Amino acid sequence: MRIPVVDPPVRNRYFFMLDMVLLPIAVYLGFVTRLDSFNLGTYWVGFALFCLLSVLITPLIFKQVGIYSRYWRYASIDELALLAGAMLTSTVVISSFALVTSTLLPMIIVPRSIPLVYMSFGSLVIAGPRLIARLLWNRHMIARRSASETSAKASRVLIVGAGSAGTMLARELRDNPQLGLDAVGFVDDDPIKRSMIIYSLPVLGCCEDISSLVHEHDISQVLIAMPTAPGKTIRAVVTQCEKVDVRARIIPAIFDLLDGKVSITQLRDVQIEDLLRRKPVRTNTTAVGDLLRGRRVMITGGGGSIGSEICRQVLRSQPAELIILGHGENSVFLIENELRKKLPADSPTRISSVIADIRFAERIQSVFARYRPEIIFHAAAHKHVPLMESNPVEAITNNVIGTRNLLNAALDVGVQQFVMISTDKAVNPTSVMGASKRIAELLVHQASRRSGMPYVAVRFGNVLGSRGSVVLTFKQQIAAGGPVTVTHPDMVRFFMTIPEAVQLTLQAATLGHGGEVFTLDMGEPVKIVDLARDMIELSGLEVGHDIDITFSGMRPGEKLYEELFIPGEDYQRTIHEKIFIARNASKLVPHSLDDQIRVFELAARHDNLPMIMRGLQSMIPTFRTDLVLMPPPLEERAVGELPLRARTVGQ
Repeated sequence: MRIPVVDPPVRNRYFFMLDMVLLPIAVYLGFVTRLDSFNLGTYWVGFALFCLLSVLITPLIFKQVGIYSRYWRYASIDELALLAGAMLTSTVVISSFALVTSTLLPMIIVPRSIPLVYMSFGSLVIAGPRLIARLLWNRHMIARRSASETSAKASRVLIVGAGSAGTMLARELRDNPQLGLDAVGFVDDDPIKRSMIIYSLPVLGCCEDISSLVHEHDISQVLIAMPTAPGKTIRAVVTQCEKVDVRARIIPAIFDLLDGKVSITQLRDVQIEDLLRRKPVRTNTTAVGDLLRGRRVMITGGGGSIGSEICRQVLRSQPAELIILGHGENSVFLIENELRKKLPADSPTRISSVIADIRFAERIQSVFARYRPEIIFHAAAHKHVPLMESNPVEAITNNVIGTRNLLNAALDVGVQQFVMISTDKAVNPTSVMGASKRIAELLVHQASRRSGMPYVAVRFGNVLGSRGSVVLTFKQQIAAGGPVTVTHPDMVRFFMTIPEAVQLTLQAATLGHGGEVFTLDMGEPVKIVDLARDMIELSGLEVGHDIDITFSGMRPGEKLYEELFIPGEDYQRTIHEKIFIARNASKLVPHSLDDQIRVFELAARHDNLPMIMRGLQSMIPTFRTDLVLMPPPLEERAVGELPLRARTVGQ
């Protein structure tokens, strides 16, 4: 049977007409059942009143609750619950009118059991046509899929994850046969779902069964539908797929889905970000919204990887003005265009872009006087460790002097909250970049002590997808045919996705009172050599056969591992499980900080490298000038000569 494709208003007009006919029938069946006779006798007046009330009140209530605006072709349990609730409400209202009327007018007799019997029959005659429409549509889609499969052989796929995302994906594949994917069933580690049928598809087993199920059911693709699963789980699935040489594809992570960048049906190949993914972060979005809504918010370095993501997430909270400050005009231009496309026509937010260099104090003072920001997220910084070892003057002028200029301007115009994006490399730094960021932290603490305002710093490690990320370097080396170069076999780093880091940064901003350092829980450190191996294997290549991994020696300023807290910082968990705090960080600010900053400024102005190095060593005892020299490189050797999984530092 062919179902005509009609718009919801037209289809619901038909349902309205059916309701007007079927409701009186339900009333009649209720009276007949109650009286045990087709002859209503003295009850015909009560019957007429109940019929009149049902055709007047029930459609009105249905319209109010949205029954007539639902698209019943895709009816689900939500629509069924809505229908039941609306029918119960209308029955109560009708019965109240009928019983009151029968009390006042003796000739009107309505048995007290009629409402209950009427509701049963009414629910059946109301839900019946709508459920039939849903069933006929399913039948139509099955016939359509069968026709598609006969014309073109569909790929047989296995869906990993029988949760909300997996069932939604299964429905999309069923309703869109043109995708050429025929779902055979699910696998899920939840024992409750084992052997269950979901959307007419069986749950065939757990993730460990993938390799056997691929052979048993002739699977050509495995679709991973677990947007909130940690990277460890994704890695286990990918390993199973690699055993049987079957392609694994994945739906986007929860951050991308929430951001609206992609939809759940946009499948892609598994990427390194998926293997390093952690459980989604729970944030108090109400607190973040209350902090930012209706305020003038400035993001420095707004065109960078982290700064642009801060812009995206801040925009959701509807600030009065979003001020994007950056030095690179192209990157600022791109993020401004992206945000304006997302901005609704009736949005109260105004977007302003400012091209300015934070190293120029007069320019920054002028910008702040014009825009008068209330909250600042300071993400502008030079972050590339080896480059800053070669250009220490730029690290000082941008990371140190630039931060000082921003803080001075912020205090002059009364900025209420200042959040600086710091780095784990600022802890016991061995690099110029890390040392410069540590001094910037001290400047933030000093400004907080002087003003009493919540000026804080937030530390986190490497972010996946940033412009300076090692992931991009590895991708380029793999595309070029290798080798993939790793500096040291024991080097480990903390990794986070940019959206996760920014989400936690915004959350930390709501917790700050002034002078604190917040450190994000970055999970377990990742061995860089393992990262390289995973990326090669995800590219469909084999380490040692298609592409080699070689060790080139540590670069200037690098450490084998990063730390999270400076000795003397009293740190503890906050009310948020993923955020640590060092409340006493401002007590570590040296009294001579202003004098030392002036020395740095003078040394940078005259390009006096020895003075800069002596100043860094004087301010930060853990910083040693001999560590900025390149250590003797390791003898280059293929990774095949080392254990497949070298020991992680700390294990």
